[in-house]
Amino acid sequence: MKVCVTAEGTDIDALVAEEFGHAPFLLIVDTETLKVDVFDNVLVDTDIGYGIQTAENVLKLKPEAVITGFIGPHGVRKLESKGIKIITDEEGTVRQAIAAFNRRQARG
Repeated sequence: MKVCVTAEGTDIDALVAEEFGHAPFLLIVDTETLKVDVFDNVLVDTDIGYGIQTAENVLKLKPEAVITGFIGPHGVRKLESKGIKIITDEEGTVRQAIAAFNRRQARG
């Protein structure tokens, strides 16, 4: 499965970013192989509308789920309207977040 994780750095051992719209990087992680594709969040320094704009950029990457610390209501609506699952309140590294995601998926 292809999952977008908001991150503070560019690799799987980077910390999950606390805030969706202000995350420095968007990591697309294959949950089976842990292959990572890194994308800069060009909206990291934007003051207004950053959440929904970041959501629109995430949609272009076509993940099946998003893992982040926090995401506002506009971003949630945008992503959920396209069927993307959202997991919030994640802490730790991207690797840890993906492992937790895989465990939840296995439980059904």
